[in-house]
Amino acid sequence: MSQPSFDFDDEPHDDPSNPTYTVGELAEAINDQMRRGFSDGVWVRGEIDGLRHSGPHTYFALVEDGDSGRAVLNVSLFAPMKRNLTPILKRNRLELTNGMKVRIFGHLDFYAPTGRLGLKMAGIDPRFTLGELSQARDQVVRTLVASGLFDANRRHRLAPAPLRIGVVTSVGTAAWHDFHNELERSGYGFELAVCDTRVQGEWAVGMVAASIRTLGRRSDLDCVVVIRGGGARNELATFDAEPIALAIATCPIPVLTGLGHEVDRSVADEVAHTALKTPTACAGHLIDAVYDYLAAIDERWSAIGAVARHEVSVATTALSDRAHRIARRTHAAVERADERLSTRIERIRIAPERRLVAAERAVVVDHDRLVRRAPGLLTAADRELDLAEARLAVLDPVTLLRRGWSITRDATGRAVRSADELAPGAVLVTQLANGTVTSRVEQPRQEGQP
Repeated sequence: MSQPSFDFDDEPHDDPSNPTYTVGELAEAINDQMRRGFSDGVWVRGEIDGLRHSGPHTYFALVEDGDSGRAVLNVSLFAPMKRNLTPILKRNRLELTNGMKVRIFGHLDFYAPTGRLGLKMAGIDPRFTLGELSQARDQVVRTLVASGLFDANRRHRLAPAPLRIGVVTSVGTAAWHDFHNELERSGYGFELAVCDTRVQGEWAVGMVAASIRTLGRRSDLDCVVVIRGGGARNELATFDAEPIALAIATCPIPVLTGLGHEVDRSVADEVAHTALKTPTACAGHLIDAVYDYLAAIDERWSAIGAVARHEVSVATTALSDRAHRIARRTHAAVERADERLSTRIERIRIAPERRLVAAERAVVVDHDRLVRRAPGLLTAADRELDLAEARLAVLDPVTLLRRGWSITRDATGRAVRSADELAPGAVLVTQLANGTVTSRVEQPRQEGQP
Protein backbone atom coordinates (compact mmCIF):
# COMPACT_ATOMS: atom_id res chain seq x y z
CA MET A 1 0.00 0.00 0.00
CA SER A 2 1.52 3.31 -1.03
CA GLN A 3 1.58 6.30 1.27
CA PRO A 4 1.33 9.92 -0.05
CA SER A 5 4.41 12.11 0.24
CA PHE A 6 4.33 15.10 2.52
CA ASP A 7 6.84 17.57 0.99
CA PHE A 8 4.55 20.62 1.53
CA ASP A 9 5.47 22.28 -1.82
CA ASP A 10 3.16 24.77 -3.34
CA GLU A 11 1.09 21.94 -4.78
CA PRO A 12 -2.55 22.84 -5.45
CA HIS A 13 -5.07 21.36 -2.89
CA ASP A 14 -7.56 20.15 -5.49
CA ASP A 15 -5.19 17.98 -7.53
CA PRO A 16 -7.40 15.34 -9.17
CA SER A 17 -4.75 12.66 -8.70
CA ASN A 18 -4.55 13.24 -4.99
CA PRO A 19 -7.84 14.81 -3.91
CA THR A 20 -8.53 16.15 -0.44
CA TYR A 21 -12.01 15.34 0.98
CA THR A 22 -14.05 17.24 3.40
CA VAL A 23 -15.57 15.14 6.16
CA GLY A 24 -18.96 15.25 4.49
CA GLU A 25 -17.43 14.38 1.13
CA LEU A 26 -15.57 11.46 2.67
CA ALA A 27 -18.78 10.22 4.28
CA GLU A 28 -20.50 10.34 0.91
CA ALA A 29 -17.55 8.58 -0.73
CA ILE A 30 -17.65 5.83 1.88
CA ASN A 31 -21.39 5.37 1.34
CA ASP A 32 -20.85 5.32 -2.44
CA GLN A 33 -18.22 2.63 -2.08
CA MET A 34 -20.46 0.53 0.24
CA ARG A 35 -23.42 0.94 -2.10
CA ARG A 36 -21.28 -0.27 -5.00
CA GLY A 37 -19.68 -3.09 -2.96
CA PHE A 38 -23.00 -4.18 -1.37
CA SER A 39 -25.40 -2.98 -3.97
CA ASP A 40 -27.98 -5.64 -3.11
CA GLY A 41 -27.63 -5.25 0.65
CA VAL A 42 -26.04 -7.64 3.12
CA TRP A 43 -27.13 -10.37 5.56
CA VAL A 44 -25.59 -10.23 9.03
CA ARG A 45 -26.07 -12.53 12.01
CA GLY A 46 -25.41 -11.79 15.64
CA GLU A 47 -27.03 -11.17 19.02
CA ILE A 48 -29.21 -8.18 19.82
CA ASP A 49 -27.88 -5.91 22.56
CA GLY A 50 -28.89 -2.49 23.86
CA LEU A 51 -32.33 -2.55 22.27
CA ARG A 52 -34.16 0.78 22.58
CA HIS A 53 -37.12 2.48 21.04
CA SER A 54 -37.14 6.14 20.06
CA GLY A 55 -40.55 7.15 18.91
CA PRO A 56 -41.56 4.92 15.99
CA HIS A 57 -37.96 3.86 15.37
CA THR A 58 -35.93 1.07 16.97
CA TYR A 59 -32.18 0.96 17.52
CA PHE A 60 -29.88 -1.80 18.74
CA ALA A 61 -26.39 -3.21 18.38
CA LEU A 62 -25.67 -6.50 16.71
CA VAL A 63 -22.80 -8.09 18.64
CA GLU A 64 -20.60 -11.16 18.38
CA ASP A 65 -18.06 -12.36 20.92
CA GLY A 66 -15.02 -13.86 19.20
CA ASP A 67 -11.46 -14.84 19.98
CA SER A 68 -10.18 -11.36 19.10
CA GLY A 69 -12.80 -9.59 21.18
CA ARG A 70 -16.27 -8.28 20.68
CA ALA A 71 -17.49 -7.08 17.29
CA VAL A 72 -20.32 -4.52 17.27
CA LEU A 73 -22.52 -3.26 14.44
CA ASN A 74 -25.12 -0.56 15.06
CA VAL A 75 -28.52 -1.27 13.50
CA SER A 76 -31.35 1.14 12.80
CA LEU A 77 -34.89 -0.01 12.13
CA PHE A 78 -36.86 2.95 10.93
CA ALA A 79 -40.63 3.22 11.13
CA PRO A 80 -41.53 2.45 7.48
CA MET A 81 -39.44 -0.71 7.41
CA LYS A 82 -40.58 -1.58 10.93
CA ARG A 83 -44.19 -1.58 9.72
CA ASN A 84 -43.20 -4.01 6.96
CA LEU A 85 -41.36 -6.38 9.30
CA THR A 86 -43.91 -6.39 12.14
CA PRO A 87 -46.32 -8.85 10.37
CA ILE A 88 -43.42 -11.23 9.71
CA LEU A 89 -42.41 -11.18 13.36
CA LYS A 90 -45.99 -11.63 14.57
CA ARG A 91 -46.62 -14.45 12.12
CA ASN A 92 -43.65 -16.33 13.61
CA ARG A 93 -44.49 -15.17 17.15
CA LEU A 94 -41.18 -13.37 17.53
CA GLU A 95 -40.32 -10.06 19.13
CA LEU A 96 -36.98 -8.28 19.06
CA THR A 97 -35.41 -8.54 22.52
CA ASN A 98 -31.96 -8.32 24.03
CA GLY A 99 -30.05 -11.57 23.77
CA MET A 100 -32.04 -12.74 20.76
CA LYS A 101 -29.93 -14.28 18.01
CA VAL A 102 -30.98 -12.98 14.61
CA ARG A 103 -30.04 -13.00 10.95
CA ILE A 104 -31.03 -9.67 9.48
CA PHE A 105 -30.82 -8.01 6.09
CA GLY A 106 -29.97 -4.37 5.51
CA HIS A 107 -27.86 -1.72 3.81
CA LEU A 108 -24.62 -0.43 5.27
CA ASP A 109 -24.57 3.28 6.03
CA PHE A 110 -21.88 5.58 7.31
CA TYR A 111 -23.66 8.21 9.37
CA ALA A 112 -21.66 11.39 9.09
CA PRO A 113 -23.06 13.25 12.15
CA THR A 114 -21.74 10.54 14.48
CA GLY A 115 -18.99 9.10 12.32
CA ARG A 116 -20.33 5.60 12.91
CA LEU A 117 -20.89 2.77 10.51
CA GLY A 118 -24.32 1.22 10.81
CA LEU A 119 -26.83 -1.02 9.14
CA LYS A 120 -30.24 0.11 8.05
CA MET A 121 -32.35 -2.97 8.70
CA ALA A 122 -34.70 -4.02 5.92
CA GLY A 123 -35.43 -7.69 6.57
CA ILE A 124 -35.11 -10.59 8.98
CA ASP A 125 -34.85 -14.36 8.65
CA PRO A 126 -37.20 -15.77 11.37
CA ARG A 127 -36.15 -19.33 10.57
CA PHE A 128 -32.64 -18.56 11.82
CA THR A 129 -33.90 -17.35 15.20
CA LEU A 130 -36.34 -20.21 15.53
CA GLY A 131 -33.62 -22.67 14.63
CA GLU A 132 -31.33 -21.23 17.28
CA LEU A 133 -34.11 -21.48 19.86
CA SER A 134 -34.89 -25.05 18.77
CA GLN A 135 -31.25 -26.11 18.97
CA ALA A 136 -30.85 -24.65 22.45
CA ARG A 137 -34.10 -26.29 23.52
CA ASP A 138 -33.10 -29.68 22.12
CA GLN A 139 -29.74 -29.50 23.87
CA VAL A 140 -31.42 -28.91 27.24
CA VAL A 141 -33.81 -31.81 26.63
CA ARG A 142 -30.92 -34.14 25.73
CA THR A 143 -29.09 -33.13 28.91
CA LEU A 144 -32.14 -33.83 31.07
CA VAL A 145 -32.82 -37.18 29.43
CA ALA A 146 -29.19 -38.25 29.82
CA SER A 147 -29.25 -37.36 33.53
CA GLY A 148 -32.54 -39.21 34.12
CA LEU A 149 -34.33 -36.02 35.24
CA PHE A 150 -36.64 -35.51 32.25
CA ASP A 151 -39.67 -37.15 33.89
CA ALA A 152 -38.53 -36.92 37.52
CA ASN A 153 -41.18 -34.40 38.58
CA ARG A 154 -43.99 -36.41 37.01
CA ARG A 155 -43.17 -39.25 39.39
CA HIS A 156 -44.39 -37.17 42.31
CA ARG A 157 -48.01 -37.67 43.29
CA LEU A 158 -50.24 -34.61 43.28
CA ALA A 159 -52.26 -34.29 46.49
CA PRO A 160 -55.93 -35.33 46.08
CA ALA A 161 -57.03 -31.85 47.18
CA PRO A 162 -54.18 -29.45 46.28
CA LEU A 163 -55.26 -26.41 48.31
CA ARG A 164 -51.82 -25.18 49.45
CA ILE A 165 -50.12 -23.76 46.37
CA GLY A 166 -46.80 -22.06 45.77
CA VAL A 167 -46.98 -19.57 42.87
CA VAL A 168 -44.08 -18.32 40.75
CA THR A 169 -45.24 -15.33 38.69
CA SER A 170 -45.04 -11.58 38.24
CA VAL A 171 -47.63 -10.22 40.65
CA GLY A 172 -49.84 -7.55 39.14
CA THR A 173 -49.82 -8.96 35.63
CA ALA A 174 -52.89 -10.20 33.80
CA ALA A 175 -51.64 -13.77 34.22
CA TRP A 176 -51.58 -13.39 38.01
CA HIS A 177 -55.04 -11.81 38.13
CA ASP A 178 -56.53 -14.46 35.86
CA PHE A 179 -55.11 -17.25 38.00
CA HIS A 180 -55.97 -15.63 41.33
CA ASN A 181 -59.51 -14.59 40.35
CA GLU A 182 -60.30 -18.05 38.99
CA LEU A 183 -59.31 -19.64 42.30
CA GLU A 184 -61.33 -17.08 44.28
CA ARG A 185 -64.45 -17.67 42.20
CA SER A 186 -64.28 -21.37 42.96
CA GLY A 187 -65.19 -20.77 46.61
CA TYR A 188 -62.63 -23.33 47.80
CA GLY A 189 -60.15 -22.47 50.54
CA PHE A 190 -56.97 -22.20 48.49
CA GLU A 191 -53.87 -20.95 50.34
CA LEU A 192 -51.25 -19.26 48.15
CA ALA A 193 -47.55 -18.67 48.82
CA VAL A 194 -46.45 -16.27 46.08
CA CYS A 195 -42.93 -15.49 44.85
CA ASP A 196 -43.10 -12.22 42.90
CA THR A 197 -40.68 -12.98 40.05
CA ARG A 198 -39.67 -11.52 36.71
CA VAL A 199 -40.80 -13.98 34.03
CA GLN A 200 -39.12 -12.35 31.03
CA GLY A 201 -36.01 -10.34 30.36
CA GLU A 202 -32.38 -10.59 31.33
CA TRP A 203 -32.86 -11.71 34.94
CA ALA A 204 -35.91 -13.93 34.44
CA VAL A 205 -34.13 -17.30 34.18
CA GLY A 206 -32.23 -16.98 37.44
CA MET A 207 -35.17 -15.50 39.36
CA VAL A 208 -37.68 -18.13 38.19
CA ALA A 209 -35.29 -21.00 38.98
CA ALA A 210 -34.51 -19.57 42.43
CA SER A 211 -38.21 -19.09 43.21
CA ILE A 212 -39.02 -22.70 42.27
CA ARG A 213 -36.20 -23.97 44.49
CA THR A 214 -37.32 -21.74 47.38
CA LEU A 215 -40.92 -22.96 47.25
CA GLY A 216 -39.81 -26.56 46.74
CA ARG A 217 -38.01 -26.50 50.09
CA ARG A 218 -41.24 -25.77 51.95
CA SER A 219 -42.99 -28.69 53.60
CA ASP A 220 -46.42 -27.04 53.78
CA LEU A 221 -47.19 -26.92 50.04
CA ASP A 222 -49.03 -29.42 47.84
CA CYS A 223 -47.58 -28.13 44.56
CA VAL A 224 -45.81 -25.25 42.81
CA VAL A 225 -47.41 -23.34 39.93
CA VAL A 226 -45.34 -21.41 37.36
CA ILE A 227 -47.47 -19.01 35.30
CA ARG A 228 -47.08 -16.10 32.88
CA GLY A 229 -49.13 -14.53 30.11
CA GLY A 230 -48.68 -15.15 26.43
CA GLY A 231 -45.88 -13.55 24.46
CA ALA A 232 -43.48 -13.87 21.60
CA ARG A 233 -41.86 -17.21 21.00
CA ASN A 234 -38.42 -15.93 21.82
CA GLU A 235 -39.72 -14.40 25.07
CA LEU A 236 -41.18 -17.74 26.06
CA ALA A 237 -37.77 -19.25 25.31
CA THR A 238 -36.94 -18.14 28.85
CA PHE A 239 -38.67 -21.31 29.94
CA ASP A 240 -36.46 -23.41 27.69
CA ALA A 241 -33.47 -22.47 29.82
CA GLU A 242 -31.64 -25.29 31.58
CA PRO A 243 -31.63 -23.70 35.08
CA ILE A 244 -35.44 -23.49 35.10
CA ALA A 245 -35.79 -27.01 33.71
CA LEU A 246 -33.43 -28.39 36.38
CA ALA A 247 -35.25 -26.51 39.14
CA ILE A 248 -38.55 -28.07 38.02
CA ALA A 249 -37.12 -31.56 37.51
CA THR A 250 -35.49 -31.65 40.96
CA CYS A 251 -38.38 -30.03 42.83
CA PRO A 252 -39.60 -32.49 45.53
CA ILE A 253 -43.27 -31.59 44.95
CA PRO A 254 -45.33 -31.49 41.72
CA VAL A 255 -44.81 -28.43 39.50
CA LEU A 256 -47.62 -27.21 37.23
CA THR A 257 -47.04 -24.77 34.38
CA GLY A 258 -49.42 -22.32 32.73
CA LEU A 259 -47.23 -20.29 30.41
CA GLY A 260 -49.88 -18.67 28.27
CA HIS A 261 -49.09 -20.20 24.88
CA GLU A 262 -51.51 -22.25 22.86
CA VAL A 263 -49.17 -23.95 20.37
CA ASP A 264 -45.59 -24.48 21.52
CA ARG A 265 -44.44 -26.42 24.54
CA SER A 266 -41.41 -25.15 26.39
CA VAL A 267 -38.87 -27.38 28.11
CA ALA A 268 -40.47 -26.29 31.39
CA ASP A 269 -43.74 -27.78 30.13
CA GLU A 270 -42.00 -30.97 29.11
CA VAL A 271 -40.42 -31.62 32.52
CA ALA A 272 -43.32 -30.34 34.63
CA HIS A 273 -45.70 -32.67 36.41
CA THR A 274 -48.64 -31.15 34.49
CA ALA A 275 -48.50 -28.55 31.70
CA LEU A 276 -51.54 -26.34 31.07
CA LYS A 277 -51.95 -23.83 28.24
CA THR A 278 -52.83 -20.73 30.26
CA PRO A 279 -52.82 -19.47 33.86
CA THR A 280 -56.62 -19.71 33.85
CA ALA A 281 -56.42 -23.34 32.68
CA CYS A 282 -53.87 -24.00 35.42
CA ALA A 283 -56.27 -22.63 38.05
CA GLY A 284 -59.10 -24.64 36.50
CA HIS A 285 -57.03 -27.82 36.74
CA LEU A 286 -56.49 -27.26 40.47
CA ILE A 287 -60.16 -26.43 40.98
CA ASP A 288 -61.17 -29.58 39.09
CA ALA A 289 -58.84 -31.66 41.27
CA VAL A 290 -60.46 -30.32 44.45
CA TYR A 291 -63.93 -30.71 42.93
CA ASP A 292 -63.18 -34.30 41.93
CA TYR A 293 -61.87 -35.00 45.42
CA LEU A 294 -65.02 -33.59 47.04
CA ALA A 295 -67.19 -35.41 44.50
CA ALA A 296 -65.36 -38.66 45.27
CA ILE A 297 -65.91 -38.06 48.98
CA ASP A 298 -69.61 -37.38 48.37
CA GLU A 299 -69.84 -40.46 46.17
CA ARG A 300 -68.15 -42.61 48.76
CA TRP A 301 -70.31 -41.11 51.49
CA SER A 302 -73.39 -41.84 49.41
CA ALA A 303 -72.11 -45.38 48.84
CA ILE A 304 -71.53 -45.78 52.56
CA GLY A 305 -75.03 -44.44 53.21
CA ALA A 306 -76.50 -46.82 50.64
CA VAL A 307 -74.64 -49.78 52.13
CA ALA A 308 -75.69 -48.72 55.62
CA ARG A 309 -79.31 -48.34 54.56
CA HIS A 310 -79.19 -51.73 52.84
CA GLU A 311 -77.66 -53.36 55.88
CA VAL A 312 -80.23 -51.69 58.15
CA SER A 313 -83.01 -52.82 55.83
CA VAL A 314 -81.66 -56.37 55.80
CA ALA A 315 -81.27 -56.31 59.58
CA THR A 316 -84.77 -54.86 59.97
CA THR A 317 -86.22 -57.57 57.74
CA ALA A 318 -84.32 -60.27 59.63
CA LEU A 319 -85.40 -58.77 62.94
CA SER A 320 -89.00 -58.59 61.77
CA ASP A 321 -88.85 -62.22 60.60
CA ARG A 322 -87.41 -63.28 63.93
CA ALA A 323 -90.01 -61.23 65.77
CA HIS A 324 -92.77 -62.94 63.78
CA ARG A 325 -91.25 -66.36 64.41
CA ILE A 326 -90.90 -65.55 68.09
CA ALA A 327 -94.50 -64.28 68.17
CA ARG A 328 -95.76 -67.43 66.42
CA ARG A 329 -93.73 -69.67 68.69
CA THR A 330 -94.83 -67.66 71.72
CA HIS A 331 -98.48 -67.98 70.76
CA ALA A 332 -98.01 -71.69 70.18
CA ALA A 333 -96.15 -72.08 73.48
CA VAL A 334 -98.84 -70.09 75.30
CA GLU A 335 -101.55 -72.19 73.72
CA ARG A 336 -99.73 -75.39 74.69
CA ALA A 337 -99.19 -73.99 78.20
CA ASP A 338 -102.90 -73.10 78.38
CA GLU A 339 -103.77 -76.61 77.36
CA ARG A 340 -101.40 -78.09 79.96
CA LEU A 341 -102.71 -75.66 82.56
CA SER A 342 -106.29 -76.53 81.75
CA THR A 343 -105.41 -80.23 81.99
CA ARG A 344 -103.66 -79.68 85.32
CA ILE A 345 -106.51 -77.54 86.61
CA GLU A 346 -108.90 -80.35 85.70
CA ARG A 347 -106.62 -82.84 87.38
CA ILE A 348 -106.37 -80.62 90.45
CA ARG A 349 -110.13 -80.18 90.49
CA ILE A 350 -110.75 -83.92 90.19
CA ALA A 351 -107.91 -85.13 92.42
CA PRO A 352 -109.23 -83.66 95.73
CA GLU A 353 -112.63 -85.17 95.15
CA ARG A 354 -111.06 -88.54 94.47
CA ARG A 355 -108.81 -88.20 97.50
CA LEU A 356 -111.75 -87.12 99.70
CA VAL A 357 -113.77 -90.08 98.53
CA ALA A 358 -110.82 -92.38 99.18
CA ALA A 359 -110.23 -90.72 102.56
CA GLU A 360 -113.89 -91.08 103.49
CA ARG A 361 -113.74 -94.72 102.57
CA ALA A 362 -110.56 -95.14 104.63
CA VAL A 363 -112.22 -93.35 107.57
CA VAL A 364 -115.25 -95.60 107.31
CA VAL A 365 -113.01 -98.67 107.17
CA ASP A 366 -110.92 -97.42 110.09
CA HIS A 367 -114.10 -96.55 112.02
CA ASP A 368 -115.52 -99.98 111.45
CA ARG A 369 -112.21 -101.55 112.38
CA LEU A 370 -111.98 -99.34 115.49
CA VAL A 371 -115.54 -100.14 116.50
CA ARG A 372 -114.80 -103.81 116.17
CA ARG A 373 -111.52 -103.76 117.98
CA ALA A 374 -112.26 -101.12 120.63
CA PRO A 375 -113.76 -103.43 123.33
CA GLY A 376 -110.89 -105.85 123.13
CA LEU A 377 -108.34 -103.08 123.12
CA LEU A 378 -110.00 -101.41 126.11
CA THR A 379 -110.02 -104.70 128.07
CA ALA A 380 -106.35 -105.28 127.28
CA ALA A 381 -105.57 -101.71 128.21
CA ASP A 382 -107.40 -102.03 131.56
CA ARG A 383 -105.43 -105.16 132.22
CA GLU A 384 -102.10 -103.48 131.45
CA LEU A 385 -103.11 -100.46 133.55
CA ASP A 386 -103.90 -102.66 136.56
CA LEU A 387 -100.54 -104.38 136.24
CA ALA A 388 -98.73 -101.04 135.99
CA GLU A 389 -100.65 -99.74 138.99
CA ALA A 390 -99.64 -102.80 140.99
CA ARG A 391 -95.99 -102.41 140.02
CA LEU A 392 -96.13 -98.72 140.85
CA ALA A 393 -97.63 -99.39 144.22
CA VAL A 394 -94.80 -101.78 144.97
CA LEU A 395 -92.21 -99.19 144.01
CA ASP A 396 -93.92 -96.22 145.70
CA PRO A 397 -91.51 -94.74 148.41
CA VAL A 398 -94.44 -94.28 150.75
CA THR A 399 -95.04 -97.98 150.68
CA LEU A 400 -91.36 -98.60 151.30
CA LEU A 401 -91.37 -96.15 154.22
CA ARG A 402 -94.28 -97.96 155.73
CA ARG A 403 -92.25 -101.14 155.58
CA GLY A 404 -89.52 -99.45 157.64
CA TRP A 405 -87.37 -97.82 155.03
CA SER A 406 -86.23 -94.22 155.39
CA ILE A 407 -84.73 -91.48 153.17
CA THR A 408 -81.84 -89.31 154.42
CA ARG A 409 -81.14 -85.91 152.79
CA ASP A 410 -78.49 -83.28 153.45
CA ALA A 411 -79.21 -79.66 154.15
CA THR A 412 -79.75 -79.00 150.44
CA GLY A 413 -82.40 -81.68 150.11
CA ARG A 414 -80.19 -83.99 148.08
CA ALA A 415 -80.53 -87.70 148.96
CA VAL A 416 -77.46 -89.13 150.67
CA ARG A 417 -76.33 -92.36 149.04
CA SER A 418 -72.75 -92.75 150.40
CA ALA A 419 -70.91 -92.00 153.60
CA ASP A 420 -68.20 -90.39 151.49
CA GLU A 421 -70.58 -87.58 150.75
CA LEU A 422 -70.79 -86.57 154.46
CA ALA A 423 -68.48 -84.58 156.63
CA PRO A 424 -68.45 -84.22 160.40
CA GLY A 425 -70.99 -81.62 161.52
CA ALA A 426 -73.19 -82.04 158.48
CA VAL A 427 -76.92 -81.72 159.15
CA LEU A 428 -79.05 -84.57 157.91
CA VAL A 429 -82.82 -84.84 157.59
CA THR A 430 -84.22 -88.36 157.69
CA GLN A 431 -87.74 -88.91 156.36
CA LEU A 432 -89.77 -91.72 157.99
CA ALA A 433 -93.27 -92.97 157.15
CA ASN A 434 -94.86 -90.67 159.74
CA GLY A 435 -92.41 -87.73 159.85
CA THR A 436 -88.80 -86.54 159.75
CA VAL A 437 -85.77 -86.68 162.07
CA THR A 438 -82.94 -84.08 161.99
CA SER A 439 -79.46 -85.21 163.05
CA ARG A 440 -75.81 -84.09 162.87
CA VAL A 441 -72.95 -86.23 161.65
CA GLU A 442 -70.19 -86.77 164.19
CA GLN A 443 -67.92 -89.17 162.32
CA PRO A 444 -68.83 -90.70 158.91
CA ARG A 445 -67.73 -94.33 158.49
CA GLN A 446 -67.78 -96.48 155.46
CA GLU A 447 -68.79 -100.07 155.36
CA GLY A 448 -65.98 -102.35 156.43
CA GLN A 449 -64.22 -99.70 158.55
CA PRO A 450 -63.84 -100.49 162.39
